[in-house]
Formats: sequence, C-alpha cells, structure tokens
Amino acid sequence: MSTSRRRQRLRHVLERRQDDVTVVLDNVHDAHNASAVLRSADGFGVGRIALLYTDNPMPVLSDGVSGFTRKWMQIDSYDDPQACISEIRARGECIIATHLQEDTTSQLEVDWTGPVALILGNEHQGCTPEMRAAADATVAIPMLGMAQSFNVSVAGAIILAELYRQRAAQGMYQPKWNRVKEALYRSWLARESPQ
Repeated sequence: MSTSRRRQRLRHVLERRQDDVTVVLDNVHDAHNASAVLRSADGFGVGRIALLYTDNPMPVLSDGVSGFTRKWMQIDSYDDPQACISEIRARGECIIATHLQEDTTSQLEVDWTGPVALILGNEHQGCTPEMRAAADATVAIPMLGMAQSFNVSVAGAIILAELYRQRAAQGMYQPKWNRVKEALYRSWLARESPQ
C-alpha cells in the first residue's frame, strides 16, 4: 500500500508535468545516452518520450542510468518517421530538431513556452533527414572549445534546462490538475499497491 507521503510525491510530480512537451530520441544508438535523456526529461517535468528507431534496433533502456524514471513516463515507440511526425502534429507541438548546420539557431533564442517536440539526433549523423525536413526550426548549442558538439544526453539536458527556465519564468510549473492527470495518478497508485 502506498504511504501518504508517496501519494503526495506522485501528485506533486504530476501537477508540474509539462503535458505539451515531447522529447524524441531519433535513432540514438547508445543505451546509456538514451537512458540519461529520460532522467533529464523527468527532472525537468517532461513525461512523454518518443523512441524513433529506423536504422538500428531500439536499445534496452537502463533503469539505473535513467534513475528508474521509465515507469513514470509515457514512452511511444516508432519505426516510421512519418507516424511519429503525424502524432506530434496532432498534439499541436512545434518540432525543434537539434542539428549542426549553418542556419541553426541557438537554443537560447527559441521560445520553449509553447507546445513543442524536441528531436535529439543520434551520436554520429544527428537527426534523420525526415525529422530535419519536418522541423519548424533547428537548434545547436554554441560551442567554445575544440569539440564540435556535446554528448547527446548532455545536449538534451542543456536544452531542457533552457525550456525549464523559460517556462518557470512564465509560471508554467505552477500546480495544475485535470482528468488526464487524475487518470494517470490513479494508474500510478494502482501500480504502487500490492496485488
């Protein structure tokens, strides 16, 4: 049976979840990187992850690396970029892809307060051509050293920190409740209870 303190924690998390944000892992090869992105997403109040794998098998996510957050997230799996894009568009989310190219924008110049899907590309090629073509904008984190880019899990955390900063300044992490959150809360409570 879940304790009162545990129930309060579950509700606290759900009240602050950003229901209009999706993080898409676009063929991220390394299971540790993918798992670390889940942990960062959870930490910044994002509960929806899309796993898009078209050229490699989907990695086995690590509970330890992800901070055991996987069971508290909605994880959608795709092997077709168009299906992933269609569902993102159906939710009204703007698509922002990370990619190293000349016309990218700094993550600091993007408005992260609207419905958004952040596409994180794989460690070698970045986002797939299909996801870049669908993107409303592409972003890159300015680099001041010799390395061309950050590790994908670090890049994800940096961008999600900016998303958090902007949304917190707008009061978007104030507690909110609705029927969807209530249903999810009840499912979490059922999961916590002994069978």
